Amino acid sequence: MDNTLAPPTRKVVLGIQEPSDFDAPELPTEPLPLNMGPSHPAMHGTVRMVLEVEGEKISSADVQIGYLHRCFEKESEYATWTQIFPYTDRLNYISPMLNNVGYAMAVEKLMGIAALIPERAQYIRVIVGEISRMTDHMTCLGASAMELGAFTPFLYMLKAREWLFELLEEVCGARLTVSYLRIGGCAWDLPVGFADKLRNILDRTKDVLVDVSKLLDRNRIFRDRLDGIGIITQADCLQYGITGPVGRSTGLAYDVRKDAPYLVYDRFDFDVPVGSLGDNFDRYAVRVEEIKQSMRILEQALDQIPAGPYVINDPRIILPPKSETYNSIEAMIAHFKIIMDGIHVPAGEVYSYSEAGNGELGFYLVSDGTGRPWKCRVRPPCFASTSILPKLLEGLFIADIVPTFGLINMIGGECDR
Repeated sequence: MDNTLAPPTRKVVLGIQEPSDFDAPELPTEPLPLNMGPSHPAMHGTVRMVLEVEGEKISSADVQIGYLHRCFEKESEYATWTQIFPYTDRLNYISPMLNNVGYAMAVEKLMGIAALIPERAQYIRVIVGEISRMTDHMTCLGASAMELGAFTPFLYMLKAREWLFELLEEVCGARLTVSYLRIGGCAWDLPVGFADKLRNILDRTKDVLVDVSKLLDRNRIFRDRLDGIGIITQADCLQYGITGPVGRSTGLAYDVRKDAPYLVYDRFDFDVPVGSLGDNFDRYAVRVEEIKQSMRILEQALDQIPAGPYVINDPRIILPPKSETYNSIEAMIAHFKIIMDGIHVPAGEVYSYSEAGNGELGFYLVSDGTGRPWKCRVRPPCFASTSILPKLLEGLFIADIVPTFGLINMIGGECDR
């Protein structure tokens, strides 16, 4: 009798059939092209992946960006230096304040007025920036957990994020499209009672992080989906230019706030969390710890922030108050000149960089002495992280795309700038 088609034998241990003991025959497979995106619930932004799979294993991945067409860099050449702030909000739209900070610092460096920015304005920039960093990480972690089936941590993270969004709305009038910073400082001061509200939110957020940690850190399903999956090495980070939480997950302790301090970051005591393996779980753990470090910075900033002006006192740079604009011909003309003609930034070029939610955010500006940039080039942090995905996904399973892509945290507005 021919037994070649008989089912594979299996061992039974304590009444449980062990899948690892199956003596299953190797079945032939052939490459299959598979398309994911650009409209796909697992795609964080409009990105397309053209996969070649053999069974469930990925043999190659072609990751294609360019479906969003933000056109930030070209649009900036037709706007005045001040009018570009709303455009920066749409780069990383989950932490827009950090984009505002990076762009304002770049223009001020080109103008040679960085040392003249009032101390209070620098503290305000740190405070709103670190709040934005927290909302960025909360969105990434909550969405990544939800995509693995952990819906409760997603709701917890978004609950805490809402507290911070509502506070930022009190500061600038908007949740996402903030446009709060200005060349020379901030649009206006922090609202009355801001410090007490922020301290209360930080206390409640600490409880949320404890709850999320209990739900995820030792969760067997969550750990099996993240541990040892999507490993990036330090050599890969240096080769691809990867920074931020993805780079730090490999043990690369590079943080612009520490290695090239700007604003008043050198006055704060905080740590740079790093991983050891560079896998998906390290990227999760680094972001959780960075939220805690941001809270440390915020608590110190609230204790240290001085009184004083929130913007530089220079009518050639700063718009006059609206009350004066409506009632004074001089103020109206000044307002008109800054809006329509623009601040006349001295001719030259500069590169300025800061630590955004995904890593080093750089602005390369070229001025020809007019009120509009001749060139406004952005170095988006998640572009480098997204670039390694073809190498990273090769050899993984289709199901591994979801947590790996989620914890890389690709932002469409940054990549398709």
